[in-house]
Amino acid sequence: MIFKPYYYFETGCAAYLFGCGGLGKCAVVDAHEEDVDAYLAFAASKDMRITHVLDTHVHADHRSGGPALAKKAGAAYCLHESANVALPFEPLHDGQEIELGNTRVKVLHTPGHTPESASFVVTDLRRGTDPWFVLTGDTLFVGAVGRPDLPGRARENAGELYDSIHAKLLTLPDDLEVYPGHFSGSVCGAGMSGKPSSTIAFEKRWNTLLTKSRDEFVDALGDVPPKPEAMEQILRINQGREEVRS
Repeated sequence: MIFKPYYYFETGCAAYLFGCGGLGKCAVVDAHEEDVDAYLAFAASKDMRITHVLDTHVHADHRSGGPALAKKAGAAYCLHESANVALPFEPLHDGQEIELGNTRVKVLHTPGHTPESASFVVTDLRRGTDPWFVLTGDTLFVGAVGRPDLPGRARENAGELYDSIHAKLLTLPDDLEVYPGHFSGSVCGAGMSGKPSSTIAFEKRWNTLLTKSRDEFVDALGDVPPKPEAMEQILRINQGREEVRS
């Protein structure tokens, strides 16, 4: 498998390109608008074609490059089926598997940060049938979790986030690598580590939010940073409800 993270240190954001070099198929997750050409160039340098562009959710802190990248690459732009957007996308379903040659991506619906939030469990069949890593978007961070207040209904969303983490993510193998959508510097959660990756076992051991009861977890998520600057406009753009102006 070829795996390349893209880290945006000024905003604490991450994007990922990965796939099967042997059969030349790859995906990009949480693409940023400014790097559309960079993703295409890297894939071409490895003789890979971008066949899927996935967003873990509709982003509120930065403009997604997903739709533009999908159009340029002739790829499918994918969101969870519950996404409330006004642009065309390929709907993803909980438990669905995406084939990228010898790389496989299993979709997990993990609502809480947003209703449509999804995580992606990635397996390299040339390595074995056990999964290698999970891309958790804004659901689980290193040392923290996603904020539940951006869509409104903060306490209800926090309960959903607890259920998603405990019923879906923490049941994955302990040695599974975790690659979230953000690290320290982002306003999409509080208390994030500057370390951009982890493992399920490490988070179980050191992420104090994961040791709380459901009620304690919901109460703890009342302490969140200010909302992202220009959030409403960014959301309208990423939902396809406002034209992008350069």
